[in-house]
Amino acid sequence: MSSVPASERVVAAIDQGTTSTRCLLFTRSGRMVAVAQREHRQHFPSPGRAEHDAAEIWRAVTRVVPSALRRAGLGPENVAALGIANQRETTVVWNRHTGVPLARAITWQDTRTDGIVAGLAPDAGMYARVSGLVPATYFAGPRLQWLLDRVAGAREGAERGDVLFGTMETWLIWQLTGGPAGGVHVTDVTNASRTMLMDLRTLEWSPRLCSALRVPPAMLPRIVPNAQVYGTCTGLLPGVPVAGALGDQQAALVGQTCFAPGEAKCTYGTGAFLLKNTGSRIPGSETGLIPTVGYLIGDEPVYAIEGSIAMTGSLVQWFRDALGMIATAARIETLARTVPDNGGCYVVPAFSGLYAPHWYPDARGVIVGLTSYIHRGHLARAVLEATAWQTRDVLDAMNADSGVPATSLRADGGMTANHLLMQTIADVLDLTVERPLGSEAVSLGAAYAAGLAVGYWPDQEVLRRNWHRAAAWEPAMDPGVRRREHDNWRRAVQRSTGWAR
Repeated sequence: MSSVPASERVVAAIDQGTTSTRCLLFTRSGRMVAVAQREHRQHFPSPGRAEHDAAEIWRAVTRVVPSALRRAGLGPENVAALGIANQRETTVVWNRHTGVPLARAITWQDTRTDGIVAGLAPDAGMYARVSGLVPATYFAGPRLQWLLDRVAGAREGAERGDVLFGTMETWLIWQLTGGPAGGVHVTDVTNASRTMLMDLRTLEWSPRLCSALRVPPAMLPRIVPNAQVYGTCTGLLPGVPVAGALGDQQAALVGQTCFAPGEAKCTYGTGAFLLKNTGSRIPGSETGLIPTVGYLIGDEPVYAIEGSIAMTGSLVQWFRDALGMIATAARIETLARTVPDNGGCYVVPAFSGLYAPHWYPDARGVIVGLTSYIHRGHLARAVLEATAWQTRDVLDAMNADSGVPATSLRADGGMTANHLLMQTIADVLDLTVERPLGSEAVSLGAAYAAGLAVGYWPDQEVLRRNWHRAAAWEPAMDPGVRRREHDNWRRAVQRSTGWAR
């Protein structure tokens, strides 16, 4: 990155992800002027277990922040505020007095709490009513219970207030603002909403849920809005306000400026995460989608409904690596364009079951409609169409659950470089699909929250004006073809069920 004027004021964002930690610097126009990145190790001690070293991640932060400033030719005095976006649900416990984690962080992919979750099944309705979440290994609360029960001294220390809990943004804010010497112990409302411990209506820790999961309240951080000065940095960025934090997918919702009910974003990567703004209404779901806090900027929370798709980019990787059909992931678009349609072939990527909105755990992947006419080009097109139809399934469920129809879809993530895929999504959704000029929606959302808190940006309308469309795809599919193809997709999905026993 090129340097910027020495007088420039920027907002820094820490993007703490599953595989790496980055620091990005943004100007008032939302332009990124520098980025630095450092990967961290992935620990898989046994099947179903996935862990991170929280101390290693903090060391990564202490390296990437100065590196980003050097690349921009700036110093700490140029940073107006710091915001954080983080991998959600990853669970850390540490000693308040030493700052040392009691164990490795248990990440969002980890499934060791399946026994705990099974025991919560009789009270699933209560968890859903209060927290919005049906018990699952995906969420932080059961992981915290597991750590308290199995790490020596954890529960006793937690009851005394000597052992603290947090998701990754909590851990980093505590370290940035002083650590054992007086670090601020807070969690933002979006991350708190993913713990199974927060009341989705009051936005406070639920005594009933904490008691049910046997979590001592003394170890819990204070729940705070997404845009607020939580404290000031000490050693790393002396005097800089730490003023924004969001879970990564909610950060993308803010970065894409989806501030009105019905506006939706989808981040397309290995999988895909779709969030839709539902305004002041907490959406219910009959299809297993997740009601969540979209963001709290100002006085009133904005809610969202979320659905995830397990296999999008990973399906293309399978097509490349397992089948050897293409040399690089980008080549799938070229191959798919050699044919005008899928030739009657459909790929359902239920490699480990079908999730929302179908919930068929016994489903497995299928390719249907094969004839001697089908060749690699048809398969390539069917692979891309699988992502489009899965998006349609989730968005249809969202529209039905929320009562707020989607008005457009803003897309980000690596797969948005595939123009054929984006056009196919627009076609099957019958909606405009837009891609922003910048590709860093998650980090930009964290920066926006921090900047709003300190007045770097005056209001959300200014952020809307920062959003610039790099590309748009308008639906061009004949309605009759759309209905026929959707019916065929649904029939293919049905063929995938009942395979696992």
